[in-house]
Amino acid sequence: MKNLISSLKSGNWRSLVACFLYFDTGFTVWVLYGPLAPFISKDVTMTAASQGFLVAVPVLAAAILRVTLGNLYQSADGRRVALMGVLLSSIPTIVLPLLPGTPSYSLLLVLGVFLGMGGASFAVALPMAGSNYPPKVQGLVLGLAAAGNIGAVLDGFLFPHLADVFGWKLATAAALPLLAITAVALFAWASDGGQKSGSTSRAMTSFAITLAGLIVMVLAVHGGVFGGGRTGVLLLPVLGALLAIAVLPKHYRAVLGERDTWVVMLIYSITFGGFVGMSSYVTLLLTNLYQMPKIEAGLFMAMLAFLGAIVRPFGGYLADRVTGVRALLVLLAVIAIADLAFAVWMPPVAGGIALLVCLYLCFGLGNGSTFQLVPQRWKGKTGLLSGIVGAAGGIGGFYLPVIMGMAKESTGSYQMGFATFGVLAMFAFGFLLALRTQWLRWAAPGAVGVGHGRATALVHATE
Repeated sequence: MKNLISSLKSGNWRSLVACFLYFDTGFTVWVLYGPLAPFISKDVTMTAASQGFLVAVPVLAAAILRVTLGNLYQSADGRRVALMGVLLSSIPTIVLPLLPGTPSYSLLLVLGVFLGMGGASFAVALPMAGSNYPPKVQGLVLGLAAAGNIGAVLDGFLFPHLADVFGWKLATAAALPLLAITAVALFAWASDGGQKSGSTSRAMTSFAITLAGLIVMVLAVHGGVFGGGRTGVLLLPVLGALLAIAVLPKHYRAVLGERDTWVVMLIYSITFGGFVGMSSYVTLLLTNLYQMPKIEAGLFMAMLAFLGAIVRPFGGYLADRVTGVRALLVLLAVIAIADLAFAVWMPPVAGGIALLVCLYLCFGLGNGSTFQLVPQRWKGKTGLLSGIVGAAGGIGGFYLPVIMGMAKESTGSYQMGFATFGVLAMFAFGFLLALRTQWLRWAAPGAVGVGHGRATALVHATE
């Protein structure tokens, strides 16, 4: 405990709190559609696939917007960027309660893009928090800032109850006081010590183009412009990513030519993608698979999100001690086994909850461990890499509910969905195992080949 307090006092803890609140309330807004989806589907006619697309749009929007928001952070004051993000993410919570009738599916998709601004906060909250602390505690600090994903707990506890009493549209307004508190904390406490470079006006233009382009593309996919059925939905992340990359400055796009960037992106698409994607879809999973009541499913969603969020700082702390490389080797293996077990077994409710708990613990620990590596591997580019790697996590989170919905609609079961993500986790484990020795040269200089057993023991002790 003394070491923890000492670590927090080594930097600006008030700014860390403001960054935590920014990501916390941003995350609450980001996955708002998840626990409300069973209520929305009572008013708006949707298939299983369209339900999955609805809850996935905010996840994808955050993924793509993180890239250009991270680019904007590289050239502008982080506090101002964060305040802009709070304002934009509040738009759906203002519009929906004021609508006189039932909103159209198209309008919900557009508002879902703005909900994604809450998740895009990741690209600002983490590097701004880290900029106020020395390198030796980056894993802990970034883990604490990113523990703001505990905001998903509020979604599960708060919004289903409010929707049951007041209706789902009015329930969304409950996020406004949280956003207001965050805005005050950012204005009063946030401090950005990060290195700045590039043109702020150009970065702002790139961000605006990406936001507008996403809205157009989401509506185009819904309208069948890119092909009917699943084709357009599966293409959307690729098109969005290409848009975000196209508006980045050329020297920033260079990091995409590095092999390590892509491996970290794959890993984070599994750990964070699993966390946010499952948090968006697990309410539907529990109600459809186990016929669980909507409010009870929301409570389980909150419990799972709490588990995944609360262990994230420990994932960073663990990585500080044994390196993120060693921790992730164990965690990816467990994620693959749990996903494949779900696919093969399709367990009853008790077994399903147990496997979901195991997955969420590994997601949370893996998120903290992954971002312990970023500032070590890409010094001076943490804002940009937070956006790019975070985008990969969001894209993974987009595909999870979409593929789950497609699997359910096509086969009547979720087996193919879980099998798909189990195989992806196996690939990520294989890539990391192949690169282990090379990565340990910069992740743990002088410690190559030492401590793998210690990492395994520590990770298992937290499960």
